[in-house]
Amino acid sequence: MNETKENTVSENEAPSNFIRDMIKDDLETGKFGGKVITRFPPEPNGYLHIGHAKAICIDFGMAEEFGGVCHLRFDDTNPSKEDDEYVQSIQNDIKWLGFDWGDKIYYASDYFDQMYEYAEQLIKMGKAYVCELSAEECRQTRGTLTEPGKNSPYRDRSVEENLDLFRRMKNGEFEDGSMVLRAKIDMASPNMNMRDPVMYRIQHKSHHHTGDKWCIYPMYDWAHGLEDSIEGVTNSLCTLEFEDHRPLYDWFLDQLGVFHPQQTEFARLNINNIVLSKRKLIQLVKENYVNGWDDPRMPTISGLRRRGYTPASIRNFVATVGVSKVNSTVDYALLEHCLREDLNKNALRRMVVINPVKLVIDNYPEDQVEYFNAENNPEDANAGTRTIPFSRELYIEQEDFMENPPKGYFRLTPGNEVRLKHAYYVKCTGCDKDENGNVICVHCTYDPESKGGWSNDGRKVKGTMHWVSAKHAVDAEVRLYDRLFTVANPDDAEEGKTFLDYLNPESLTVCHGAKAEPSCADMEPYTNLQFLRMGYFNVDPDSKPGKPVFNKSVGLKDSFKITK
Repeated sequence: MNETKENTVSENEAPSNFIRDMIKDDLETGKFGGKVITRFPPEPNGYLHIGHAKAICIDFGMAEEFGGVCHLRFDDTNPSKEDDEYVQSIQNDIKWLGFDWGDKIYYASDYFDQMYEYAEQLIKMGKAYVCELSAEECRQTRGTLTEPGKNSPYRDRSVEENLDLFRRMKNGEFEDGSMVLRAKIDMASPNMNMRDPVMYRIQHKSHHHTGDKWCIYPMYDWAHGLEDSIEGVTNSLCTLEFEDHRPLYDWFLDQLGVFHPQQTEFARLNINNIVLSKRKLIQLVKENYVNGWDDPRMPTISGLRRRGYTPASIRNFVATVGVSKVNSTVDYALLEHCLREDLNKNALRRMVVINPVKLVIDNYPEDQVEYFNAENNPEDANAGTRTIPFSRELYIEQEDFMENPPKGYFRLTPGNEVRLKHAYYVKCTGCDKDENGNVICVHCTYDPESKGGWSNDGRKVKGTMHWVSAKHAVDAEVRLYDRLFTVANPDDAEEGKTFLDYLNPESLTVCHGAKAEPSCADMEPYTNLQFLRMGYFNVDPDSKPGKPVFNKSVGLKDSFKITK
């Protein structure tokens, strides 16, 4: 279906959705004693991406709206893939988006002792057993969607033997992969998750939070529901892929007789022209297809931030997409639209020439310098003004001069008159070329009576151009970004190809010779700007004093759609 701009919503609006309605009903009926406790449970095995932003906004947003609390809990059950770097980056990203967990920060590893006791409890109940099948043998005996699985030959071990083996697993007596603890449920269940799932595996690896205390680690499906239960989470909000796991979580909680959170699933965020698989994002980083997790081409929150995205634009994007039970794919242009809306209201205006050519005003005094006032943002009366120096020699965009222009070209061409933004009318008189025929300098004359860019005799010009005084210009680097992939769905690769075959070789163009007005010299990193006529940019952290580096955030043109 097509969407129009009117579909975007203000951050302050709260359109109805099934999660909001459910929580309202729970509060009215007194379920959970009037409490609202949600949680955001990232695995610290990578940086957060735009899909996580949706979950963050829902988890923290629902708690905030209903006067509850949202826990930040790291599901750190796999030490082979986790790192403190990811823990810190996740916290930074959540805070940058505008959310705070207060003192409610937890780790799955905080509960390893409790989970171990729960596991022994299931063994004593005859509901769990130690299995020595290899991972491949487990897969072969699991069955298919149409065929039941086969019982493990170790399924009927005695409680005493299972307890002894499990304790010896904990004590480090066995090698990695030699045995696991499995739940004893139903190998013929139509739900594959219920076919005696693995609860613990042996991993002789140091853990980023618990060190070398453990050499057995809980599987995600065993740990996840227990964490929610231990913390007293009322609303466990998950994406749709966890719907088939809910019966398993419920089974564990039922067997143990402990508190039951209410798990509710919603559609995950899918956006075209990007990948959101953490495995693929890690591959892009580790194999140097991009320049780290915060590369502005990456869909990570840190990458979007470096690109120039704002917290408000991302929150508004999530609100615009909405919450539903139906999977859909969102056009990347909608994300850009939400950024453009925010930056139009808040970004500082500046003049920067990305691909410069010199413009000489032949009848302007050689040593004269004038200063013109320019608004910092016409959409914000409180943004103030700045002064811009003007002199005989300027820089303009190469594309703003053509000797033989096509029809409809209203910029500089011999005999044509244009307005220099904030300054004067100028009329082109010709150009200089090098030995290869390339234009190296454009010449013009100015009308002294058109000061400020307006003519006293009422004549009008159709073209307005930006410029930078050559004498005062600041050398800058401008990085122009395009989509990282050339196809809408790089995950859906043709036979014999992978998503890497669709990488866009023109996703980054670096312009080293850009010229910026003096006010751009020492701006703080992440400052959002609109380069007049060129799009929205921000200041990259690679900038040095007097030598700014700019990232293109988004162009000025706007169009988007949402497709099923």
